[in-house]
Amino acid sequence: MRQPGPLADAREIVVPYGRTTQLATALARDGIIDTPWLFRGAVWLTRGDGPLHAAEFAFPARASIQQVLTILRTARPVQHRMTIAEGLTAQQIVAVVARAEAMTGEVRTIEEGAVLPQTYDYEFGTDRVAIVARAKAAMEKNLAAAWADRAPGLALSSPREAVILASIVERETAKPEERPHVAAVYLNRLRQGMKLQADPTVIYMASNGAGVLDHPLTRAELDRNDPFNTYRNAGLPPAPICSPGLGSLNAVLHPSASDDLFFVADGSGGHVFSRTYEAHGVAVTRWRSLVPPAPRGSPN
Repeated sequence: MRQPGPLADAREIVVPYGRTTQLATALARDGIIDTPWLFRGAVWLTRGDGPLHAAEFAFPARASIQQVLTILRTARPVQHRMTIAEGLTAQQIVAVVARAEAMTGEVRTIEEGAVLPQTYDYEFGTDRVAIVARAKAAMEKNLAAAWADRAPGLALSSPREAVILASIVERETAKPEERPHVAAVYLNRLRQGMKLQADPTVIYMASNGAGVLDHPLTRAELDRNDPFNTYRNAGLPPAPICSPGLGSLNAVLHPSASDDLFFVADGSGGHVFSRTYEAHGVAVTRWRSLVPPAPRGSPN
C-alpha cells in the first residue's frame, strides 16, 4: 500500500460519488492508481479508519494507495476562490459569478448593492445561487454591525440609505484615505438640502446600470430627468449604484469632521476640497489649468 503510484505530476481530481468498485475505476481512469483490485482490498482492510469522501482533492505525484486513502478520508477538498471587487455594479457581479470556475447553476440578476465585495472560497460543484446567497448574508451581517456602531447625528435614516451613499463614495474616489472626507461632503449637502451633484450616479444612469461609459458625461446626460440624476434631484438616488466595500460603508457611518461642501478631481486620483463655492471655483480653475480635461468633478 506504500508503493509509489502511477501519477506522474501532482493533480487536482474530482472524485465522484459511488461504490468502492466505481471509485476504484474512476481513480484508475484518472491515473491515480493502476491496480483497482488492490485499491479495493486496501479499502476493505482499512474500513475501520472511516468512510471515503467524494469531492475535488489534490493528489501529490506518485501518491501511494495509503496516501490516496488518507486523502479520501481526511483531506480538505480543493478550495476555489471568487473575488467580488469593491465598486462593481450588479451587472458586473453577475458576469464575475458566471465566469467563476467549478460552479454549477446560473444567476441572472442580483439586486444592486446587495452583496459584500470580498473573496469567497468554495468547493467544486457549488451552486452559483448559493455563493450569491453567502455574499448577500455577508453584506447583511456586516451592514447591521456597522449601522449599530455608526456615529451620532448622521443625515441618514436607515442602513439602506447608508449603502446608497457608500456606493456613491465607492465610485467617487480611488483613494481609501479620502473616503471619510468625500462622505462628509455628501452628508453635509444632505443635511443642508443641497443636491449631491454626484457624477457616478449620472454615469450609472447613462450606462443603464453598467457603471462605465466610453465617453465623458454630456450635457444631455446631465440634464436628463431621471431618479438617479443627482444634478436634477435633491437627496439620495432611489438605490445603490454599486456594491460598496466595508471601507466605504465605514466612511459613510464615520465621516470626517469637515464643513466642506465641494470637491473637484485633481487629476491624480484625488480631490481638492472646499467649504465655499468661491473657493471651489478657484480650485476648479487651478486644477483644470494643470491637468488635461477629465470627467466633471463633483459635487459642483
